[in-house]
Formats: sequence, C-alpha cells, structure tokens
Amino acid sequence: MTALGFSCSCCGEVHEGLPFAYSMPAPVYWSEEVAGLPGSFLAGEQCVIGDEHHFVRGRIVLPVRDADEDLEWGVWVSLSPVNYQRMIDVFDDPARAAEPPYFGWLSTALPGYAYPTVNLKTRLHTQEPGVRPLIELEPTGHPLAVEQREGITVARVQEFAEIALHQRGTP
Repeated sequence: MTALGFSCSCCGEVHEGLPFAYSMPAPVYWSEEVAGLPGSFLAGEQCVIGDEHHFVRGRIVLPVRDADEDLEWGVWVSLSPVNYQRMIDVFDDPARAAEPPYFGWLSTALPGYAYPTVNLKTRLHTQEPGVRPLIELEPTGHPLAVEQREGITVARVQEFAEIALHQRGTP
C-alpha cells in the first residue's frame, strides 16, 4: 500500500485510496418481485416485506489493528415485529441510545467469507438519533464474528477493496 493507494494483487495496477466502509443497498431478501407486494417498502433505514418481515440498517465495525480507522460494513438485520415497532417508536428520541439491544438475524450476504453471513445471530444496539445502530455478532467461530472480536489488518481491508473493484461479490 502507498500513501495514494494500493498495488492490486488481481490486476497489478495501483488503485487510488483504500475504502474502509461498504454499504449494502437492501436486505438479501429484497427483490423487484417483493417490491410489488402489498405492505412492502425499502427506505433508507428500514425495509418491510409483505407487512411480515422487518429489517433495519446498521453497522458492523471491524477494528483494523494496523490502521487509524476501522472497517465498517453497512448491513441489514431482521427484527421481530415488536422490536421493529419499538425502534420506530423511539426513532427520534435522544434517549433511544439507552435502549437494551434487540435480537436480530443478519440479513446481508457479505463477500469475502468462506461461510455464509446470512442468518448469523446479532444484537442491535441503537445509538443517538442520526447515528446508525451498531451490530454485535454472536461470539461464534464464524470468520466475521472472529474478525469483529479480534480485528483485521490493512491487508484484509485491501482484499475487500479488490473484491469490490473486480466484481467478485461486490461489497
């Protein structure tokens, strides 16, 4: 890696910058087909499918041990109807940061992992208004959960950038 970018192991070129954040536009279950169902919508921070399945956007933060910033995955988590309604009820309330965490299922397929990330158990921690919730993964042996606990290196951040640049499961 250089100050202006990194030397790509896929194509050999030097690419400018190294992204430390990726965001998925929708839960893995969202499609044009479900978009037409009654009671379905996809908005910036929430998604509902058929008035039955409820999702919110959050952040999985992976500490980067050899850098001054962390990697953030913008992901979607499913919540029970009761917890989803509670989040809506306190959405603009500054006291929402004190809410207990909500149980959820990771609803995003992240690239760069040998095992699927969809349906990992999570705890969603609300933050103050204007800040997306933090997603804590259940402390299992899944590589994503291990990376959240133990951190990653800049070399791993570069792997994600190469996946994005060369469309190998775009982040």
